[in-house]
Amino acid sequence: MRLPCMRRCFSITSDSMSRRFSIEVAKDYFNFASAHFLIFANGERERLHGHNYQVSVVMEGELDRSGVLLDFISFKPLVKRVCDDLDHRTLIQTASPILKISRTARSVEIVYRKQKILLPRSDVILLPLKNTSTELLAEYVAKQIRGKVQQQFPMARIQWIEVAVEEARGQKGTFRGEF
Repeated sequence: MRLPCMRRCFSITSDSMSRRFSIEVAKDYFNFASAHFLIFANGERERLHGHNYQVSVVMEGELDRSGVLLDFISFKPLVKRVCDDLDHRTLIQTASPILKISRTARSVEIVYRKQKILLPRSDVILLPLKNTSTELLAEYVAKQIRGKVQQQFPMARIQWIEVAVEEARGQKGTFRGEF
């Protein structure tokens, strides 16, 4: 995967050659098994179902003095923690204008039209998303990674992040954005 060189793409002019650097991590253990449902553009809700999601991450930016964008050994566990936070949970979109969500210490109630879904609170992750599509999940994962990278690697000079969330083999949503 290559990120497009947009306006602020890093380049070094050396012997009239532009240089760009990126790293990509896509490990089998960057996964999470979660239940969800989508609300389609026509307002219909699909049935609650699950996927075994796979995550891959591409980062682009400037190399540090040692010639490294990010240390793989330190970066991979960070991505794994983001995946683990979503693992074996039901993902509920809290920014959907169609859903009414109420929560107690023990449960989460989701109301869609006249249907009610009641789930144990410990089984639910409430996400600030309009929907739980792979595209929006990829953006959510990218934001989580961005925050952790900024904390753990404050000197890193990352300019772009790309996250893909695959819900089935050959079927994924991708988010690309400025870091």
